[in-house]
Order: sequence, then structure tokens, then C-alpha cells
Amino acid sequence: MKSKVSSGEECVARIPDGARVMMGGFGMCGIPENLIRLLVAHGAKDLTLISNNAGVADFGIGLLLNNGQVKKMISTYVGENPVLERAMIEGRIDVELVPQGTFAERIRAAGAGIAGFYTPTGVGTVVAEGKEKRVFGGREYVLESPIHADFAFVKSWKGDTHGNLVFRRTARNFNPVMAMAASETFAEVEELVEPGSLDPDLVHVPGVFVQKVFQGEIYEKRIEKRVHR
Repeated sequence: MKSKVSSGEECVARIPDGARVMMGGFGMCGIPENLIRLLVAHGAKDLTLISNNAGVADFGIGLLLNNGQVKKMISTYVGENPVLERAMIEGRIDVELVPQGTFAERIRAAGAGIAGFYTPTGVGTVVAEGKEKRVFGGREYVLESPIHADFAFVKSWKGDTHGNLVFRRTARNFNPVMAMAASETFAEVEELVEPGSLDPDLVHVPGVFVQKVFQGEIYEKRIEKRVHR
């Protein structure tokens, strides 16, 4: 099998203006830090970002927001980023908020080739406006559609040169499903190893879903919100 090792610069060079980009991670954990920094330098604009949250003002997705590169955010939670809050209030960015479980399932559905699914989450709220509804077992459900992307940026703990990925703890939340839901997936890894080094039973994303992989350089691993007694 051909090596999929690339550079971060080569990955982001493929991102055009107006692209839909998924970005893995949860809070500050498991986010594709290197790819985000390189995308800022690349300068692609009018992006639609699909991410659980929008990070903080001076790190992660916040860097793209500060640089005016984001047209729309599809997220579950954006409360820690005042830059996004201001942009929403001023009408400079469109934000689609999705219940977190629905968000995860919509992305999983895209990767699994599922055309849609019914969920009770959001019934009777603005989330359900304009969507088809049906009753199952006496309970109302709303039809949700998959979330696809042109590109997915994911960050894993370990990966081999064929693109097989292993995630660690919280970083496993959204990265694996996003890797399957995009036309092209770029993975940055903390440790790049040779084929055969990973236990096949522990691989979370097979290399068939990954187009390019590269060794990340620096990981700050910030804490989103510190809580003290």
C-alpha cells in the first residue's frame, strides 16, 4: 500500500474558499491544532466549519474566526468564544446550533451512507421548524439529515503511514465519525509509526477513510476552563 504521509502545508493547500470543513475534538481536547494554524496562514475564506464547539478566542477555531475566514459555524455549543458571540450579534456569521447527540448522529449517518433518521430530540423547539415529523409508538419524532463535508481535519494520538488512526480518551468523541463523513480526511498525529506497529484490534479509524497523514509538531493541549476549589 502506498504511503499517505504528507505535510500539513500540502493538506491545507487543497482547501478552497467556501469549503465545508469538519474539525474534530471536544473542547480543547483532540483538536487539529497544526492544521488550523496552517489554514489561517493559507487564508481560505467563506468557510463553513463543522465542529462540536468553537474553542476560545485566541486558540484553535478562534484563530480562524479572528481572521475573518468563517462564514458559518455548525456546532453544539459556542459559549466559550466571545469572538463568535460578537460576530453572531453583529450578523457577520451564520450559526446553526444542533443538539449534541443529534450532531454526532448526523455526522455518523453521513459516513454510513444513511439518508436520514428520526429523533425525538428537538421536537416542539426551533430545532424542529421546517422539518418532517412522524409519530412512532405514540411519540413524535423529527427527521434529521446527514452532515457531510468536503474535508475533515482530525487529530489522533497515533497513526501509521497508511492512515490507520488510534485516538486517546476524550479525543475519540468526534474525530472518528468526522473522518468517515468527509470527501477527504487529513489527519495529524502525535506519533507517526510504520505499518504493523498498531494493534489492528485497537485501530479506531481504518486508513481507507484517510487521504493524508502527517506528524504534528507542537501540541499546547490547553484546558478550556480551569475550575479551582
